Amino acid sequence: MTGFEQRLEEVMERCPGRIGLSIDLNGRIFERDSRVIFSSASLIKLPILLTAFHQKEHGILTLEEKVKLCDIEKTGGAGVLQSFSDDAVLTILDLLTLMIVVSDNAATNYMIHKAGRPAISACIKELNLTGTELNRNMMDLEAIKNGLNNWTAADDILKCLKVIGGEGYFSAASRKQMADILQKQQFTDKLPYHMDKEKVYAGNKTGELPGIEHDCAIIRFGDRTAYASVLIDQLQNKEAGRRTISEIGKLIYEELTDM
Repeated sequence: MTGFEQRLEEVMERCPGRIGLSIDLNGRIFERDSRVIFSSASLIKLPILLTAFHQKEHGILTLEEKVKLCDIEKTGGAGVLQSFSDDAVLTILDLLTLMIVVSDNAATNYMIHKAGRPAISACIKELNLTGTELNRNMMDLEAIKNGLNNWTAADDILKCLKVIGGEGYFSAASRKQMADILQKQQFTDKLPYHMDKEKVYAGNKTGELPGIEHDCAIIRFGDRTAYASVLIDQLQNKEAGRRTISEIGKLIYEELTDM
């Protein structure tokens, strides 16, 4: 066991919740329960982003298309659109950006409708995200009461990050646009918390619900890249989950910049 692996194990052992973890550290793979299914919380927004860009590349969706806020249903929970005036006008790219950087639920629900749930499910299948399901809109309390939830696994989220950060599935222009969106993330108190953003590229997407703390990130230093996905549930103390994820992020950062 390497020093990094030992320190990683020590951090995970101190966590009071259940952890699913998948890390690709410049080609070295580290996993714990990476295919175990978790409630996705807002990590489900990553496959929605990928579907939208897939449709953009196939001429189905135009990112510059304008949307009137009065045509978007206001939704509770995370986000800022519920505070905008009804005469505001945004583009599809704006909505995708808000969906990621402030986890806007109204923007997310609009994009589920715009892209279409069948298309999102098809993208999930095409990317072989075997533990991921989109079964309800954000803040759909009736669906939650009826047992419908959104699901994912650490390994699936890592696959999402890799199609953004690596060659193959998307054009270079689309990958750059998505990476730029991730880098604008406003919630940086988990994986990127201890990272010097002047030294590395760090783009992340968080998720949280009662008892749940998730984060995933692409971190680049020079020609080295790390992809990380950490999912934690069964938490009595959410701060313990955030601390665990930020400590894992610090280990990744130190290992990536010292290699």
